[in-house]
This record gives sequence, C-alpha cells and structure tokens, in this order.
Amino acid sequence: MNALHSFSLTTADHIAHLVLSRPEAMNTMNPTFWRELDEVLTAIHKSGDARVLVISSTGRHFSAGMALETFGGPIAMDDQSPEGRAGMFDLLAEMQATFTKLETLRIPVIAAIQGGCIGGAVDMVSACCLRYASADAFFCIQEINIGMVADVGTLQRLPKLIPLAVVKELAYTGRRLHAARALALGLVNEVLDTPQDMLAAALQCAAEIAAKPPVAVWGTKQAIHYARDHSVDDALRQMGWLQGAIWSNRHVGEAVAALKEKRPGSFPDLARLDYFKENGL
Repeated sequence: MNALHSFSLTTADHIAHLVLSRPEAMNTMNPTFWRELDEVLTAIHKSGDARVLVISSTGRHFSAGMALETFGGPIAMDDQSPEGRAGMFDLLAEMQATFTKLETLRIPVIAAIQGGCIGGAVDMVSACCLRYASADAFFCIQEINIGMVADVGTLQRLPKLIPLAVVKELAYTGRRLHAARALALGLVNEVLDTPQDMLAAALQCAAEIAAKPPVAVWGTKQAIHYARDHSVDDALRQMGWLQGAIWSNRHVGEAVAALKEKRPGSFPDLARLDYFKENGL
C-alpha cells in the first residue's frame, strides 16, 4: 500500500488504528480520502492480522464531512442531462460501497469521536459497530443545510440505531445532536470527559475484543447484522448454519482454560484472503 495522506495506520497487539490526519482541513473527505480509505479497508479485510479496527481523529473535530472540492473538477455532478443525472447513481454507489466495507469488514470497527461529526462523517460512523464520544462531540446531518439529501448511508443506517422520529428531526432540520443526548438515545456506547479519555476507552474496548477468538467474533458480527435485517425465524436458521460452520472445541477449551488460569487465551488469526483476480494465475 502506498503512503497515506488522509490517515495514519498502525497495527499493534492485533488492533488496527486508523487516524484521520488532516486537522488543518477539519479532516474533510476529499477524493484522496475516498481512495485511501477504500484501499486501507480492503487491505485490513484481507490480511487477518488485525482483530479489531479503531478509527479516531486529530484536531478539534472528528470530521467536517465532504470536502467542497470533492465534486469539483473532473468529478462533477452533471444535472444538465438525464445521462449525467443517471451517472450520479454509479458515482454514489461507489462511495456508498466504501462505507459499506466498514460494515462488512471481518472484524469489529470502533469509532472514537471528538468535536464535530458532520455530514459524511455521520454516514461513516453509522457503519461502525461501536461509537465512543468525548463530551464535546456532536453529530449533524449537514446535508439538509446545504440543500441536498444525505446519500452515503446515514438515512439507511441511523434508523436502525436510534428512534425514527429522532432521525427525521435531525435529517429535516440539520440540528446538532450533542453527546449526552446521543448517549441517552443509544447512538454512542459511552461519553468521556476528554478526547484523551475517550480514545483510551475505545482502545481498551478494542483490546478486550482482540483477546477473544477472532473467528467467534467474526461469527458474532455476521449473526448480529443478519438478525438486524431478517426475521427471527430466518436469523435463528442462519445461526444454526453459522455455528455449525465455525464451532471449535479447541477454541472453547482454550477460552475456558484461560478463564480458569486467569491468563490471556491463545487463538489463531483469521485466515489471510487471496483473491483469484489478484494472484496472477
């Protein structure tokens, strides 16, 4: 992977930590951001080294959302013809697919949010598994304030996280949802006094997840997302197939022994993924 301009990425103790690193631009999402995020998520998904991903940021705000230049220059939204407007569908589908990779990543994703989480940033954190916030954090569906509809996942994922009436309030008005109310609604898992405390809590949660058998965490994420989108009967049936596919007496035995002996368990990483289209055969 080439050097990153929008992020820094480190992996230690099976925790991948992706840090938005353009505080001078309020970590806005320019074309480079989209390309690099897609590449990073694909690499993490394939490697199997990381067991959890933490996404945090730098500066005053987590992210101010889409950069104004994103749809300028060669990436223009052409509303002058039906052909141009039809092309918006595929452009948006590609951007949506990048954030969907957060949801379909083989490992849990934790967002650590300070300051403003605005516009496209709400799309992004809505696709994460867990969200930690500092006391100064706020969320804003900014798109309505600039004359457009939020289009990269907020309106599809947020109603599965908080009450529908609240989503409508935020989406219609562009009001800010502050951290305390976000906690009461269940959007965030915990609110900490400072960004430093918040990041520490997110990393502590990541360490706890990384200590579990990765394939069991993978199966749990699959089951939760399937149950969210299907009937109870269908989800129970899928659960039987899933458990039968990944059950390991060795993993269960090791987990129980580690609990009794008060030591960390030892579990294999997820398998590295190699794709036919990439191996040159």
